Amino acid sequence: MVALLSTWPWENFGNLKYILYGPLVAQVVYSWAYEEDITKALWCLHILIICGLKALVHELWSVFNNMLFVTRTLRINPKGIDFKQIDHEWHWDNYIILQAIIASLICYMSPPLMRMMNSLPLWNTKGLIALIVLHVTFSEPLYYFLHKSIHRNNYFFTHYHSFHHSSPVPHPMTAGNATLLENLVLCVVAGVPLIGSCLFGVGSLSVIYGYAVMFDFMRCLGHCNVEIFSHKLFETLPFLRYLIYTPTYHSLHHQEMGTNFCLFMPLFDVLGNTQNPNSWELQKKIRLSAGERKRVPEFVFLAHGVDVMSAMHAPFVFRSFASLPYTTRFFLLPMWPFTFCVMLGMWAWSKTFLFSFYTLRNNLCQTWGVPRFGFQYFLPFATQGINNLIEEAILTADKIGVKVISLAALNKNEALNGGGTLFVNKHPNLRVRVVHGNTLTAAVILNEIPKDVKEVFLTGSTSKLGRAIALYLCRRGVRVLMLTLSVERFQKIQKEAPVEFQNYLVQVTKYNAAQHCKTWIVGKWLTPREQSWAPAGTHFHQFVVPPILKFRRNCTYGDLAAMRLPKDVEGLATCEYTMERGVVHACHAGGVVHMLEGWEHHEVGAIDVDRIDLVWEAAMKYGLSSVSSLTN
Repeated sequence: MVALLSTWPWENFGNLKYILYGPLVAQVVYSWAYEEDITKALWCLHILIICGLKALVHELWSVFNNMLFVTRTLRINPKGIDFKQIDHEWHWDNYIILQAIIASLICYMSPPLMRMMNSLPLWNTKGLIALIVLHVTFSEPLYYFLHKSIHRNNYFFTHYHSFHHSSPVPHPMTAGNATLLENLVLCVVAGVPLIGSCLFGVGSLSVIYGYAVMFDFMRCLGHCNVEIFSHKLFETLPFLRYLIYTPTYHSLHHQEMGTNFCLFMPLFDVLGNTQNPNSWELQKKIRLSAGERKRVPEFVFLAHGVDVMSAMHAPFVFRSFASLPYTTRFFLLPMWPFTFCVMLGMWAWSKTFLFSFYTLRNNLCQTWGVPRFGFQYFLPFATQGINNLIEEAILTADKIGVKVISLAALNKNEALNGGGTLFVNKHPNLRVRVVHGNTLTAAVILNEIPKDVKEVFLTGSTSKLGRAIALYLCRRGVRVLMLTLSVERFQKIQKEAPVEFQNYLVQVTKYNAAQHCKTWIVGKWLTPREQSWAPAGTHFHQFVVPPILKFRRNCTYGDLAAMRLPKDVEGLATCEYTMERGVVHACHAGGVVHMLEGWEHHEVGAIDVDRIDLVWEAAMKYGLSSVSSLTN
């Protein structure tokens, strides 16, 4: 049986819970539109603004916490947040709705207080003093006593507080993620100083706004996984150790749970003899190690931006959106101009940065981002700068001891750098292995094709992937209709095939040549008109970016080549563009396999057809799996 007040009344509403703000919004709109005295609804407006500011505080702290390129050397808990924790904290803002409801009820039930709210001065120094006194003498000791009591009462901890502590890695969103009962208590803790200052007749708007926002600011600070305070501050002013906690201080509470119970002031832990003896020593240790690389990744996936809208899919922008496959969210369009300006700034000044990370069998795997977007790779004057960034990333990886660096999408474009060949030839003594991962991409596509298929139609047939697919299939006795206008490129590929299989490669120049072929392998964008040549029942296998439109209802469409990471992956909390959770592009997976196998060769330039089956078997051995239902 569920414990009383351990769940939220609107738990099953999903995102419809925000309708609960509706009455407040309606009151403000109605008052402004139809009433002469709009001050009657000012208290509703104040509540809405404060709720918005509280949400903004959490979001800004989340942005800072997830900026690994800024915070990586100051992280307290080195582990990464996973999808499970993000889902667990998805409705972290329930408490804001609760506070809005309680504030509304108080104002409605107390007309004098409502009138007082509408006539509060902007500032009152006495109100600030009263609020500080009430916070120190009431809120801090009450929270400390209740918090410690809950931890020492098995029933209350198991049925209530364990929900908050089930987040393994503290995060600003963890601060608000608690049960209904706990947040009701927190409303009392945070509300008494505010109401008290108003009842004493010394309240002010600045005090109400400031305390409401600062209360959440401090809770986010404590749950941030980044140590922001310098140890020198506490050495210079030792008394601050009694007045303000640090992220390290509160993280120890989450790790050991038997110490550091205070709200914001460690003084009460000192008085209650519950302060962790390592609190300040650990804080100093973390700060002293700032700037030092704590661990070298074994594998790096060198990615790049796709477009301006998808940039908002980054975990340091909206972590909840980043945990879902990318899709265009039109309500984010107002942020497009700002994001575009950020993109221009990155173009001018930014360097390759740490984007995300996960751990696989004790191997640290990181994604680094080249600060360039898709369209920039096709600007002739930008190619040299992009290659310089990629080269710099490879040399950095080589210097710090990375084993494998895998190039994503356009970072390995043949026209840009020959699929990575440029860097390997320029730096023949690289210790880091440069990998384009396309061998596994080819393997994924080829293993989707049924064994009984005797003929396929291949577009993009003379590309790196197209060549490998054609040569592999012809060896299997499959007739490959290679769409290309270049006789020279076709014959070059045909001559690479064993003599006895060369006749299985057939050059075609028009789409109507495939009007009886039901297996299309698409490496070049197809218009709806070009798709119309495919017979009913055709399946479109794809390695074209972006994927073709699903125009034909009587045909089926495959997804881009991708693989699901093994189940024992840890700290993965970001979806790779449009991929499902736990799924990465095949070229990413190819780099992971290269690292796990400990292969010493570079995988650049043309795909070695003889290694396709070898790479596929290695991927299967390590627990990677294809996401296609067609895979053999």
